Amino acid sequence: MSLLTQVDPYKPLALQTRVKLSTEAPFTPTYIQASLTQSGDPQGIYTNRVKNRHIVLENPARASNAQKEHNAKKARRELEKRKRKTAALGRRPADAKGLWKLENGAEKFDLFLPLHQLWMGYMSELLGLSPPSSVPVTEAMPSASSMHPKLVKADFHGSLLTVRQSKNPCLVGLSGIVIHETENAFKVITRKDQLKLIPKQNSIFTLAVPLYSTLLQTQFEPVEAVGSALSGQCSGTVLDAPHIAFDLYGNQFCFRSADRAGRKFKAKETIEL
Repeated sequence: MSLLTQVDPYKPLALQTRVKLSTEAPFTPTYIQASLTQSGDPQGIYTNRVKNRHIVLENPARASNAQKEHNAKKARRELEKRKRKTAALGRRPADAKGLWKLENGAEKFDLFLPLHQLWMGYMSELLGLSPPSSVPVTEAMPSASSMHPKLVKADFHGSLLTVRQSKNPCLVGLSGIVIHETENAFKVITRKDQLKLIPKQNSIFTLAVPLYSTLLQTQFEPVEAVGSALSGQCSGTVLDAPHIAFDLYGNQFCFRSADRAGRKFKAKETIEL
């Protein structure tokens, strides 16, 4: 049993009463019945309206339309941010992070020869080239009609390009391994260990493709033969073996490699410089 002083701020202190609380007279019914001073039946009101019922003492805060719209905009921004993180990097973010910048001392032609060898194997598989010494030279070359649609959509990273003709005479004869292709230029590493950026516009390139397949027939060759072939491959380029040369017109080739893969090219007349 405990004593509680009932304080009413609207009554003088002299009129304040002390209320006795016990298990037979708990606080809730005692307080409500004492507060209903203007009612003739406070106990009946408590029994009918309050007893054994859940009563919300305060109205829950309801979110306004402006708050709902703000939350929806915030959710959309978070979703777009997550999409940008998972999407492929564009040119500006890639340049900002330095993804296409070579380290000091990495501008070496020999360092990119393995990449060139991988590209030769890629061309051998893409064009379906025959193994060496299996067919004569006259029968080894695939038909041009089957090679052209594949070459215009192929990836040129690792290929060996040579500038055959250009409006800039300083670029004529420049040759190197492509290490980066953009929409309007090729970035190549030359035999003199120089990094050059060659524009596609107003330039004609010579592309060399191997005549025979460079893929090893490991299921038929012994281990010693495979090792000697690998060591021989990594020491030369496509120009050191029988190859096929194609002219690549830069004015008609100003597309990114990813865009060329899904693009439908139409036959056009050759545009002379």
